[in-house]
Amino acid sequence: MDLIRSAARRRTLGALAGTALIAAVIQIPASAGTATAPDRSSGAQSAFSAAEDDDYYQDAEGKTGEELKNALHGIISKDVKTLSYDEVWDALKETDQDPDNSGNVIEVYSGKSVSKDSNGGGEGDWNREHVWAKSHGDFGTANGPGTDVHHLRPENVKVNSIRGSKDFDKGGSEVEGAPGNFSDDDSFEPRDAVKGDVARMILYMDVRYEGDDDFPDLEANDEVDNGSKPNIGKISVLKQWSEEDPPDKFEENRNQVIFDKFQHNRNPFIDHPEWVKEIYK
Repeated sequence: MDLIRSAARRRTLGALAGTALIAAVIQIPASAGTATAPDRSSGAQSAFSAAEDDDYYQDAEGKTGEELKNALHGIISKDVKTLSYDEVWDALKETDQDPDNSGNVIEVYSGKSVSKDSNGGGEGDWNREHVWAKSHGDFGTANGPGTDVHHLRPENVKVNSIRGSKDFDKGGSEVEGAPGNFSDDDSFEPRDAVKGDVARMILYMDVRYEGDDDFPDLEANDEVDNGSKPNIGKISVLKQWSEEDPPDKFEENRNQVIFDKFQHNRNPFIDHPEWVKEIYK
């Protein structure tokens, strides 16, 4: 992990040096040539620095496999603020805010930008999609896994209903109202732009909920049609999706907003997507 962080810092320093050199040559301030990531929340969020990363994940340093998973469970389960299901509405309006329109949120599967105020239960409304389907472990909407914003996303009511409680896998017919998503009798395939997001949300839930805090022991497996068992699949496909669709600015900012404003814990697979391979071999 130290080697990975050192390499990342060298790349960052090299990029900054290059920016400063270009600025000097064309005689403009270095800051003018530095791109700023779009604000994806109602207020600018501070970046998670390398020093903060080292501090937050210090108990995971040098670990791999099951030891790494156990360490991460301890880290992301400590001092967590648990939201009520009603509080999730307001949280999603910040975590999933459209960076180009502060009055809208982005629906996870359809990708559509819709009014924050159109949340509800009507066919044209958006509601709270449990990416780890709440029937998989039968935790419902109780405080804890049922209200964990790390796997709750806005989605159109009709599209949400089509996804239902299906596991994740490839194939099926294209979903009406959500081009690029596919569904069959026992599985759902999200659009390419959020395949990795979905995978990392599922793996977060796998690590966060281990059955030691009065909640079910959630485990990702390599099956579909898991029913009410506390399992979701397919892990082999989720691993592939995580690799093919690495974290983007929207996902990173979402992680930061949840950490800063709501639950005060993080999704480690957004901060360190390389840990997917370290744990799920």
